[in-house]
Amino acid sequence: MSTQNHPLELPEGSPLVRFSGVTKRYGDLTVLDNLDLDVGAHEMVSVIGPSGSGKTTVLRMLMTLEKIDEGVIYVDGKPLSHMERNGQLEFANEKYLRTQRTNIGMVFQQFNLFPHMTALENCIEAPINVLGMKRDEAEERALNLLDMVGMLEKKDQHPTRLSGGQQQRVAIARALAMRPKVMLLDEVTSALDPEVIGEVLNVIRALNSEHKLTMLMVTHQMGFAREISDRVCFFYEGKIAEQGTPDQIFNDPQNERTKQFLSAVLDAN
Repeated sequence: MSTQNHPLELPEGSPLVRFSGVTKRYGDLTVLDNLDLDVGAHEMVSVIGPSGSGKTTVLRMLMTLEKIDEGVIYVDGKPLSHMERNGQLEFANEKYLRTQRTNIGMVFQQFNLFPHMTALENCIEAPINVLGMKRDEAEERALNLLDMVGMLEKKDQHPTRLSGGQQQRVAIARALAMRPKVMLLDEVTSALDPEVIGEVLNVIRALNSEHKLTMLMVTHQMGFAREISDRVCFFYEGKIAEQGTPDQIFNDPQNERTKQFLSAVLDAN
């Protein structure tokens, strides 16, 4: 893979996240095809599209859970997927990835909480063991975050004693405890019962309005994406088929695939 057209570092004022010519393949299947995508600081970008269009792969590569095949991903001006060696970019090793990963928080569909730990313990585990934070400082941060997501009273409960919506709110607090530069939200309501979806969306709404986080969200919740996003990207067959403001995408889509997708999902709702 050639990285000769990719700089070792982006100039100041560049987007917080940049996918530059990123391609991901599984055998003969190309799931992301030469993707260029910038996400600015404090921008809320929603990614929509049919199943298999590459949406979740974007998040998994940004979380360094998947290795890219071509191109470079940058976070805060520095390469994420690659590291510099002798003035050249090469694929990052695990040590480098572990360091860079601390800049990114991800909330998954299935919560992924540690079942043997309480809500509070889930939130202090990584700050103590990854960031080297003192326990009392980590606890203070975690308690503030659990309070923010409405879960302070449940701090001593294990995940099995919590509803799906409560577990997801703890998962959001846990991701925030690392003070990430970028928050990734992967279909965070898809495993929830309809009556608790609202409580999780309210937490994300508050994060967006009060904390101005940089967020990249994959979602099937079209109404929520329309309400909360600065920009909506419609993915189709590993590419961004169309992107724009929520008003542009939902009220006046230009791409025929976008029109078909929105017609299908909005009619289904």
